[in-house]
Amino acid sequence: MSTLRHPSIFKSFSAIAAKYPHKAAVSFLGTTYSYSGLLVLAERLAGGLATLGLSKGDRIVMYIPNSMQFVVSWLAIQRLGAVAVPITPIYTVTDLRYIANDTTARAIICQDRNYGYVKQAMQDTAIKSVVVTNVADLLPWWKRAFGLLADKVPKGNVEKATFVAFMKNLIPQSNPPAPDPNTGEDEIAEILYTGGTTKHPKGVPINQGLFLVSAEEQLGVRDALFPKDHDVILGGAPLFHILGQTCSLATLVVGGGTLILQPRVNLDAVFDSIGSLKATSLIGVPAFYRMILEHDRVDQYDLSSLKYCFSAGDVLPLEVAKRWKTRFGLEIYQGYGATETCGGIVMCPTDRENPPMSMGLKVPSKEIMIVETGSSKTAKQGDPGELLVSSDRMVRAYLNKPEETFESFTEINGLLWYRTSDIVRQDENGFLYFVDRTVDTIKHKGYRISASEIEAVLQEHPAVIESCVVGIPDAKVGERIKAFVVLKKDVKGITGYELTKWCRDKLIAYKIPQYIEFRDMLPKSKVGKLLRREIRSEEKKRLET
Repeated sequence: MSTLRHPSIFKSFSAIAAKYPHKAAVSFLGTTYSYSGLLVLAERLAGGLATLGLSKGDRIVMYIPNSMQFVVSWLAIQRLGAVAVPITPIYTVTDLRYIANDTTARAIICQDRNYGYVKQAMQDTAIKSVVVTNVADLLPWWKRAFGLLADKVPKGNVEKATFVAFMKNLIPQSNPPAPDPNTGEDEIAEILYTGGTTKHPKGVPINQGLFLVSAEEQLGVRDALFPKDHDVILGGAPLFHILGQTCSLATLVVGGGTLILQPRVNLDAVFDSIGSLKATSLIGVPAFYRMILEHDRVDQYDLSSLKYCFSAGDVLPLEVAKRWKTRFGLEIYQGYGATETCGGIVMCPTDRENPPMSMGLKVPSKEIMIVETGSSKTAKQGDPGELLVSSDRMVRAYLNKPEETFESFTEINGLLWYRTSDIVRQDENGFLYFVDRTVDTIKHKGYRISASEIEAVLQEHPAVIESCVVGIPDAKVGERIKAFVVLKKDVKGITGYELTKWCRDKLIAYKIPQYIEFRDMLPKSKVGKLLRREIRSEEKKRLET
């Protein structure tokens, strides 16, 4: 096991802040925050959270978009020794309530526009404190004033109830510092939620040491291009996602670079920030790079400062890689990882040429094994097989999910391995290539979406007796979601529009089916098991004709 320079995320961040006190740490909406300023904000917010009765080990949900508030909150939670639970800000009441109960969270930090959802979800949960923030809270006073006068700052209505605190009121200098939690490398830093084959998302507990090692490795891939502390990263991936964390947010903890944040992806704003702030790294999913290539104003901006472009979350189409190289003279380096492995398992090196379509080479902290599907028998060299991953500080179980843990984690030759459920192959030089998925997950715009979750929602409709959901290959977004539905015999007049509306009320936007096809019956095995693979095969043949 490699030795860590610091035992915890916050200790590592504090060392970076001491080394580069006046350097730009974060740029958000045109305002730059130094490392020393960020350290002060995180310390003060940790003290404010402590005044609410929160302490080491408490789970705190983070229900906010990419913003300065996200960074300050995440660091403050680490300073407190609590456990961060970052989730997408587009989660609905149902998802929010489920995660609050799954984690037994005692508090939530939310954007004011999401407060209505929080108020509904708090019922029947352990949440006792709500910390509310507005997107402009940490901006200079004159920017806040201008934004409010010009009606440019989105805001939501929040009641001044006893359990509601406002972030701007939790970070005054008068707050006493939070006690030192003396956090160790084996203690849980955060719980990230990932999709999969089950109805509900699965909680993945990531410890301090695993995050630090993964962050060092995934930033270190760029060392052949520039030093870590010279990096200026514009992340097109959300910070609640492992891609945004280990490849962007990590620079504040182990790199000493600058992080450019935007509350949502606006390509003109992305281009302007790259040019004005001289971004060196660009992080995103394949769909992000395709959007840039197809943007009709991209040539009006100066993107020449970019040196490292990284894509993960799905397979990068060869056509996109070639167009990017032709247009900008840059490679798009690929990588492959999972929430369960704290990101990168394999990454493309920057000090040599990478074969076309390769995901890269194994990173030092991970051990990999390619086995025959559904077994523990090693596949022959060069043959496709399921990828298994092991590491010293690895995640060992899902939160409160013993059955899913048993299915996804297995012991072989005295080592614990995580089954990725992805089929890969490895060439004679060690480069890995993605081949297929073995489980019923759909990759849409970089998100892993559970087919069974969408099926369960459709089957809750009073007119639906059966449903099957699959991913349809799509060059722009990876896969589009298609649902096959069988209606009850006595039901008439139900349309795809009505079922889509039903899903829209119960699922977050990226999980809603783009296509709905009605059928009299669905294919099943002799024991009555739904055969999604047959439907996928039918759709593949349809695309080929």
